[in-house]
Amino acid sequence: MEHDRTAPAGITLALVGFASSFAVVLAGLRGVGASAEQAASGLLVLCALQAVGMLYLAHRYRIPVTLAWSTPGAALLAGTGAAPGGWPAAVGAFLVVGVLVLLTALWPPLGRIVAAIPRPVAQGMLAGILFSLCLAPFRALVADPVVIAPLVALWLVLVRRLPAWASPLVLGAALVLIVVEAPWPTIDGSDLLPTVELVRPVLDAQAVLGLALPLYLVTMASQNVPGAAVLSSFGYRVPWRASLTVTGAGTVAGSLAGGHAVNLAAITAAMAASPDVHADPDRRWRASVVAAWTYLALAVASSGLVILASHARPGLLETVAGLALLATLGSSLASATEDPAARVPAVVTFVVAASGTAVLGIGSAFWALLAGVGCWVLLVPRGGGHPAGAPVARAGSGTTPVMTTPNDEPLERADEADLIEQRQDLDGAGSVTAPEVTPDEADEADAVEQGAEVTTDDDAYPHQAEADEE
Repeated sequence: MEHDRTAPAGITLALVGFASSFAVVLAGLRGVGASAEQAASGLLVLCALQAVGMLYLAHRYRIPVTLAWSTPGAALLAGTGAAPGGWPAAVGAFLVVGVLVLLTALWPPLGRIVAAIPRPVAQGMLAGILFSLCLAPFRALVADPVVIAPLVALWLVLVRRLPAWASPLVLGAALVLIVVEAPWPTIDGSDLLPTVELVRPVLDAQAVLGLALPLYLVTMASQNVPGAAVLSSFGYRVPWRASLTVTGAGTVAGSLAGGHAVNLAAITAAMAASPDVHADPDRRWRASVVAAWTYLALAVASSGLVILASHARPGLLETVAGLALLATLGSSLASATEDPAARVPAVVTFVVAASGTAVLGIGSAFWALLAGVGCWVLLVPRGGGHPAGAPVARAGSGTTPVMTTPNDEPLERADEADLIEQRQDLDGAGSVTAPEVTPDEADEADAVEQGAEVTTDDDAYPHQAEADEE
């Protein structure tokens, strides 16, 4: 009898995805000016929209597509701080991000522009954004050692024993402390119920340049492209254009209620697509369906969690968020400095982003990108380095791991030769150069152009071909 773990895998996927980065998203939304109620609204719509998107994509394509909020994007928000126009300007920036993702789905050259950003620069920018957030646990440890030291110790033990559950269980411990210390007589029970607060977006030039553009780049380079690569590593053909259309439309809709970005899941994607879920790859998509329904349940509870979190002692949730991002910081730094010829542009990008300095009201992430690309043009020989690209699960490629799955398995980044080989494979199959190109083949070509390695063998997984014919 075949083992069927689609239900527990889906539930676990949602719980890990939510709990491991809940504190990061909350810090990001509050960092750009949201009140506790507005942050609760944003968290609710993010959970609900990614659930709806997963239900559609999983049923339509019969593959374990998983969606998530942009955790690197939330870290960017927390590191950037409030825009000059306040929360409405931030909401306007979220709206612009959704429009840009939709344009990427409809106009592939935009995606190729994103992929052309040098990988060391993109990873250096992300590392610089994360750096200040990762300092929070150690600052809090000095300020409140009695409470923070046990959390750090618990995190270290869990990273050693249960790495996939380290961040969720540390968050659980923090929430228990918050519940014990919460001033319950002053909390209105109605505040714990799910509510949506719509905000009229304001399009501010400084917020678009300093917030929307970096958020779009981080979401594409650190979430959408790697997410497609993870699915492909398990043999699934990725509906690239459809995925970007769904996530872009979800981001546009969610922005009005405070959601910053909906995208393909990267790290947790492996939890639904691996053979551990089901021996038959045709049935693993059901794990995504279970995860979607679990996210809908979490959406109902998210408002109460945010209201409770607003009563946390100083530094507590910042500690949880910083510990959750340490692994991402490490992988970003490793990827940024992997190529000796590109280290100076990477370090310049990192330092400018980590400075947190705003110029002309525009945050440091934008200036870091400009400085990094400028140094790249001046210092790196033509044809040197690597494009932003995407990580793929390929053992023995000799590349430096830039991220890990929840099972602590390395996901390694394809080098330039891998990408060339992938394009040649597609050319040989006729998906790029054939006179007639199907929509799915066009999706594959677009994904490869943007750095994702995709699977194109219909015979390996005939369920995909059947889904395409529906």
